[in-house]
Amino acid sequence: MQKNFKPHPNSFKNTFCVFHEVLPEKIKGLKKQFESKAGSTYYYTEEGMYRVSNHWGRLANSKWRLIAREPETESKTKIGFAKWNEFYPDNAEEKLYYIEADFEKNLATYQHKNNPEFDGKAVLRTSFETTKRLKQVRNLQQLTSWAKYFDYDDIDNLRKQIITELIFTEKTLEEIKREI
Repeated sequence: MQKNFKPHPNSFKNTFCVFHEVLPEKIKGLKKQFESKAGSTYYYTEEGMYRVSNHWGRLANSKWRLIAREPETESKTKIGFAKWNEFYPDNAEEKLYYIEADFEKNLATYQHKNNPEFDGKAVLRTSFETTKRLKQVRNLQQLTSWAKYFDYDDIDNLRKQIITELIFTEKTLEEIKREI
């Protein structure tokens, strides 16, 4: 029998959290404890929260992201789990976020400074600054038209050089391009 664990209703307001996708058997036998107006359902345990939803990202006043399983499940509705200590505070004023890039998968995302994997090397920015810079990084990853102004042998090396500067310095994209 599941022990009824219920967090404080305001404990999720203004939070950032990364959930990890789990399979349906993880919530089998758990009691649904909340359903949002948008149709997401929540299951609380002493370890953390399971969220069943077909939408992730910005939610009201929080930023909750899902890392999908590999290989990805076919259903649009995903089940994510996060431990209670993985919910970090979020606000628009503080420099709470940093960008990380996966050059093999050609992906970039943002993380919270309270993430235990943060090594203190990437520049911390506000959520607005992070969003703006992340868009620049993703444009560099996905597009090639910007590269026609450079003399280069390998576009992937050029991308990596510029993106690394965007992540680890305060230089603007224009400053970085001029230096190259």
